[in-house]
Amino acid sequence: MQYYIVKYTGSFGFIKPWTAVRDSETFSQQFLTPSIVEGIEKKLFPELLKDKYYGKIIKIKRHRLTYQSISRQQEVTQTRGFELKKSEKRIERPRSILTRGILINPYVYLAFEKETDAEKASEQHICLCRNEDILYPDNQILKLSEKDFNKIDGFELHFEKNKNSFMVGYNRFDKSREMYGWLEVTNNPLHNNTNGY
Repeated sequence: MQYYIVKYTGSFGFIKPWTAVRDSETFSQQFLTPSIVEGIEKKLFPELLKDKYYGKIIKIKRHRLTYQSISRQQEVTQTRGFELKKSEKRIERPRSILTRGILINPYVYLAFEKETDAEKASEQHICLCRNEDILYPDNQILKLSEKDFNKIDGFELHFEKNKNSFMVGYNRFDKSREMYGWLEVTNNPLHNNTNGY
Protein backbone atom coordinates (compact mmCIF):
# COMPACT_ATOMS: atom_id res chain seq x y z
CA MET A 1 0.00 0.00 0.00
CA GLN A 2 1.17 3.53 -0.85
CA TYR A 3 0.59 6.46 1.53
CA TYR A 4 0.74 10.20 1.03
CA ILE A 5 2.16 11.68 4.23
CA VAL A 6 1.70 15.18 5.60
CA LYS A 7 4.04 16.13 8.41
CA TYR A 8 2.92 18.77 10.93
CA THR A 9 5.26 20.53 13.34
CA GLY A 10 4.91 23.13 16.06
CA SER A 11 6.57 24.51 19.16
CA PHE A 12 4.23 22.71 21.55
CA GLY A 13 1.06 20.66 21.69
CA PHE A 14 -1.39 19.61 24.38
CA ILE A 15 -3.18 16.26 24.43
CA LYS A 16 -6.11 16.49 26.80
CA PRO A 17 -6.63 13.36 28.90
CA TRP A 18 -10.11 11.99 29.54
CA THR A 19 -9.46 11.89 33.30
CA ALA A 20 -6.68 13.12 35.52
CA VAL A 21 -6.00 9.50 36.49
CA ARG A 22 -5.35 8.46 32.91
CA ASP A 23 -3.01 11.40 32.48
CA SER A 24 -0.90 10.80 35.57
CA GLU A 25 -1.02 7.00 35.65
CA THR A 26 -0.81 5.97 32.01
CA PHE A 27 1.17 8.86 30.49
CA SER A 28 -1.58 9.55 27.97
CA GLN A 29 0.26 12.36 26.18
CA GLN A 30 2.18 9.77 24.20
CA PHE A 31 -0.62 8.84 21.86
CA LEU A 32 -3.58 10.18 19.92
CA THR A 33 -6.96 8.59 20.69
CA PRO A 34 -9.52 7.77 17.99
CA SER A 35 -11.60 10.83 18.92
CA ILE A 36 -8.54 13.12 18.63
CA VAL A 37 -7.72 11.79 15.15
CA GLU A 38 -11.38 12.03 14.18
CA GLY A 39 -11.48 15.63 15.42
CA ILE A 40 -8.39 16.47 13.34
CA GLU A 41 -9.97 14.80 10.30
CA LYS A 42 -13.23 16.70 10.69
CA LYS A 43 -11.30 19.97 11.00
CA LEU A 44 -9.40 19.23 7.77
CA PHE A 45 -12.45 17.88 5.92
CA PRO A 46 -15.57 19.70 7.20
CA GLU A 47 -17.73 17.79 4.71
CA LEU A 48 -17.38 14.86 7.16
CA LEU A 49 -19.32 16.74 9.84
CA LYS A 50 -22.52 15.02 8.74
CA ASP A 51 -24.21 12.64 11.21
CA LYS A 52 -23.46 9.53 9.15
CA TYR A 53 -19.71 10.08 9.57
CA TYR A 54 -19.70 10.56 13.36
CA GLY A 55 -17.68 7.92 15.19
CA LYS A 56 -15.77 7.05 12.00
CA ILE A 57 -12.34 7.93 10.65
CA ILE A 58 -12.59 7.97 6.86
CA LYS A 59 -9.56 9.66 5.29
CA ILE A 60 -6.68 9.44 7.80
CA LYS A 61 -5.40 5.88 7.42
CA ARG A 62 -2.43 5.98 9.80
CA HIS A 63 -0.68 8.48 12.04
CA ARG A 64 2.53 8.79 14.01
CA LEU A 65 3.41 11.16 16.87
CA THR A 66 6.87 12.05 18.14
CA TYR A 67 8.14 14.92 20.26
CA GLN A 68 11.28 16.22 21.94
CA SER A 69 10.17 16.17 25.59
CA ILE A 70 7.20 16.75 27.89
CA SER A 71 6.95 19.87 30.05
CA ARG A 72 4.95 19.14 33.20
CA GLN A 73 2.63 22.01 34.10
CA GLN A 74 0.06 22.52 36.82
CA GLU A 75 -3.57 23.38 36.21
CA VAL A 76 -6.24 24.36 38.74
CA THR A 77 -9.59 22.59 38.30
CA GLN A 78 -12.95 22.83 40.06
CA THR A 79 -15.51 20.13 40.71
CA ARG A 80 -18.99 20.25 39.16
CA GLY A 81 -20.72 20.24 42.55
CA PHE A 82 -20.85 22.85 45.28
CA GLU A 83 -19.98 22.46 48.94
CA LEU A 84 -22.12 24.13 51.62
CA LYS A 85 -20.10 25.73 54.45
CA LYS A 86 -22.82 26.19 57.07
CA SER A 87 -20.58 27.70 59.75
CA GLU A 88 -19.29 30.31 57.28
CA LYS A 89 -22.69 30.76 55.59
CA ARG A 90 -21.34 30.33 52.08
CA ILE A 91 -21.18 27.91 49.18
CA GLU A 92 -17.95 27.08 47.37
CA ARG A 93 -16.66 24.83 44.63
CA PRO A 94 -13.69 22.73 45.77
CA ARG A 95 -10.50 23.08 43.76
CA SER A 96 -7.64 20.75 43.05
CA ILE A 97 -4.36 20.97 41.20
CA LEU A 98 -3.55 18.58 38.36
CA THR A 99 -0.20 18.11 36.69
CA ARG A 100 -0.53 17.90 32.92
CA GLY A 101 2.03 17.56 30.18
CA ILE A 102 2.71 19.76 27.17
CA LEU A 103 4.57 18.19 24.24
CA ILE A 104 7.65 20.20 23.24
CA ASN A 105 8.32 20.32 19.47
CA PRO A 106 5.80 17.65 18.43
CA TYR A 107 5.76 16.12 14.96
CA VAL A 108 2.55 14.53 13.72
CA TYR A 109 2.52 12.45 10.54
CA LEU A 110 -0.86 11.84 8.91
CA ALA A 111 -1.10 9.17 6.20
CA PHE A 112 -3.70 9.35 3.43
CA GLU A 113 -4.49 6.91 0.62
CA LYS A 114 -5.43 9.66 -1.83
CA GLU A 115 -3.00 12.36 -2.93
CA THR A 116 -5.87 14.86 -3.23
CA ASP A 117 -6.70 14.36 0.48
CA ALA A 118 -3.04 14.89 1.41
CA GLU A 119 -2.91 18.05 -0.73
CA LYS A 120 -5.99 19.48 0.98
CA ALA A 121 -4.61 18.60 4.42
CA SER A 122 -1.22 20.14 3.58
CA GLU A 123 -2.84 23.56 3.11
CA GLN A 124 -4.24 23.72 6.66
CA HIS A 125 -3.04 23.75 10.24
CA ILE A 126 -4.16 21.28 12.91
CA CYS A 127 -4.52 21.30 16.69
CA LEU A 128 -4.08 18.23 18.87
CA CYS A 129 -6.60 19.22 21.53
CA ARG A 130 -6.44 22.94 22.18
CA ASN A 131 -6.96 25.65 19.58
CA GLU A 132 -3.97 27.74 20.64
CA ASP A 133 -1.55 24.81 20.16
CA ILE A 134 -1.25 25.03 16.38
CA LEU A 135 0.84 22.67 14.26
CA TYR A 136 1.71 23.69 10.69
CA PRO A 137 2.20 21.43 7.66
CA ASP A 138 5.52 21.01 5.88
CA ASN A 139 5.63 22.13 2.26
CA GLN A 140 6.43 18.68 0.92
CA ILE A 141 4.05 15.71 0.78
CA LEU A 142 5.95 12.46 1.28
CA LYS A 143 5.04 9.40 -0.76
CA LEU A 144 5.90 6.31 1.27
CA SER A 145 5.12 2.64 1.17
CA GLU A 146 3.50 1.13 4.26
CA LYS A 147 6.86 -0.53 5.03
CA ASP A 148 8.65 2.85 4.98
CA PHE A 149 5.90 4.53 7.01
CA ASN A 150 6.36 1.83 9.66
CA LYS A 151 10.00 2.97 10.06
CA ILE A 152 9.07 6.51 11.17
CA ASP A 153 9.98 6.96 14.83
CA GLY A 154 7.16 7.67 17.23
CA PHE A 155 3.96 6.51 18.88
CA GLU A 156 0.91 5.20 17.05
CA LEU A 157 -2.25 3.93 18.68
CA HIS A 158 -3.92 1.33 16.45
CA PHE A 159 -7.68 1.70 16.79
CA GLU A 160 -8.78 -1.87 17.26
CA LYS A 161 -9.68 -4.18 20.08
CA ASN A 162 -7.52 -7.28 20.59
CA LYS A 163 -5.61 -8.99 23.41
CA ASN A 164 -3.06 -6.11 23.52
CA SER A 165 -5.69 -3.35 23.58
CA PHE A 166 -6.56 -1.13 26.51
CA MET A 167 -9.28 1.44 27.05
CA VAL A 168 -8.16 4.93 26.03
CA GLY A 169 -11.26 7.00 26.77
CA TYR A 170 -14.77 7.78 25.63
CA ASN A 171 -15.47 8.97 22.09
CA ARG A 172 -17.19 12.35 22.18
CA PHE A 173 -18.15 11.91 18.52
CA ASP A 174 -19.76 8.50 19.03
CA LYS A 175 -22.25 8.76 21.93
CA SER A 176 -19.42 8.54 24.49
CA ARG A 177 -18.68 4.92 23.59
CA GLU A 178 -15.52 3.37 25.04
CA MET A 179 -12.45 3.61 22.80
CA TYR A 180 -9.79 0.90 22.65
CA GLY A 181 -6.44 0.58 20.97
CA TRP A 182 -2.99 -0.92 21.22
CA LEU A 183 0.15 1.17 21.23
CA GLU A 184 3.03 0.73 18.79
CA VAL A 185 6.30 2.40 19.72
CA THR A 186 8.76 2.58 16.83
CA ASN A 187 12.53 2.83 17.36
CA ASN A 188 13.30 5.96 19.39
CA PRO A 189 9.92 7.68 19.85
CA LEU A 190 11.53 10.93 21.07
CA HIS A 191 13.29 13.07 18.49
CA ASN A 192 16.10 15.60 18.69
CA ASN A 193 15.02 17.68 15.67
CA THR A 194 17.12 15.52 13.34
CA ASN A 195 14.41 13.04 12.38
CA GLY A 196 15.02 11.32 9.04
CA TYR A 197 11.66 12.33 7.57
